[in-house]
Amino acid sequence: MPVVRLTSPFVRQACCPAGRKKIDYFDSDQRGFMLEVRVSGGKTYYQRYTDDRGRERQYKIGPADVLGLSEARRLARSVSAQALIGEDPHARKALLRAIPTLAELVRDHYLPHVKSYKRSWRTDETVLRVHILPVLGAQYVDQVRNEAIAALVQKMRDRGYATGTTNRVVIVLRHIFNLARKWRIAGVNENPTAGINLAPDVNRERYLTLEEAQRLIASIEHDENEIAARAIMLLLLTGARRNEITHAKWEHVDWDKKTLLVPLSKSGKPRAIALNAAAISLLRSCRVTAHSEYVFPSPTTSRPSPSLYFPWHRIRMRAGLPDLRLHDLRHSFASFLVNKGISLYVVQGLLGHAHTRYTQRYAHLTPDTLLDAAETVSELVGGGQDMAKPQRAHAGVDQAPAPRT
Repeated sequence: MPVVRLTSPFVRQACCPAGRKKIDYFDSDQRGFMLEVRVSGGKTYYQRYTDDRGRERQYKIGPADVLGLSEARRLARSVSAQALIGEDPHARKALLRAIPTLAELVRDHYLPHVKSYKRSWRTDETVLRVHILPVLGAQYVDQVRNEAIAALVQKMRDRGYATGTTNRVVIVLRHIFNLARKWRIAGVNENPTAGINLAPDVNRERYLTLEEAQRLIASIEHDENEIAARAIMLLLLTGARRNEITHAKWEHVDWDKKTLLVPLSKSGKPRAIALNAAAISLLRSCRVTAHSEYVFPSPTTSRPSPSLYFPWHRIRMRAGLPDLRLHDLRHSFASFLVNKGISLYVVQGLLGHAHTRYTQRYAHLTPDTLLDAAETVSELVGGGQDMAKPQRAHAGVDQAPAPRT
């Protein structure tokens, strides 16, 4: 280990002796500072130091063909200073290397975790893949800033994304970083979503009128895709969720009890969908030509259709209802019941809601229904009629003197 005074000319001219793979030249002016020269011609600056446990360590400063000698000396002194105050430069470098990118955190930790318990994990995966990771995925988790998340959300709002979608971006990121802190992921010391408020939810209330329902039914009956049309009709007749109908199997239909079993509903529990006479009639007509275990199989795969979008879009446009969503059939089912005076608790059971608060959004009564309800109180109490008549002086009660003219 020769000790020399490292100068720029020496660094340029230094070479590895014949028969050796490399040689280390230690600087006589700066303790621990050295130049490694390899047989290949490569040259690299290093700084040796002793860590707080008394072990000798060697820290790579950088290649000599990139760093000038003076800059390499300055960086080497910084390494020595860190070691002197007990901050091991190697430990810091190891920490930085352990910090994952957001994409790596999602791939290696978050998605495997939510897949184990969250039934709607595919929604999170879609939000991440479509909106979050293309913008923030390449950043290391300690580099993800509040400003970048806020800018992403604002850009989505400017592009016309619904409030629910932009809020989902914040919610998913918030959950990811909360879990990362819990798991002690390197580089995650705080949650960058802190201070980003969710936008108020805009409840899109769309309910079919009876006239619109008739137009929709006529359009359904004339559609070319008979299987999809029948599935959509059953959604209107039962208020069920799309997947509860598209994934229905014949073995789950109880003809005697007039129910359709959903083995695993959104609440995580089984539930039975009540089948009215029209629904039973529709299912019997499907049963005649059944060739699959599923009630509404895809004609090409005999499996449940992944989406009813195209037949549904065709049906609603033909009915003149371009703003009607498939899920609005569920809203309308509940609205029809409530406007007929059916108890919210009964509607709750029909919709399969675990809590009454979820059913409240469907309790949009028509003005006539509200007026009829108010009149009920009038009929029961019977007061107010006499008070509306002109009042006469009661005997024994002094009258106010007439005003003087």
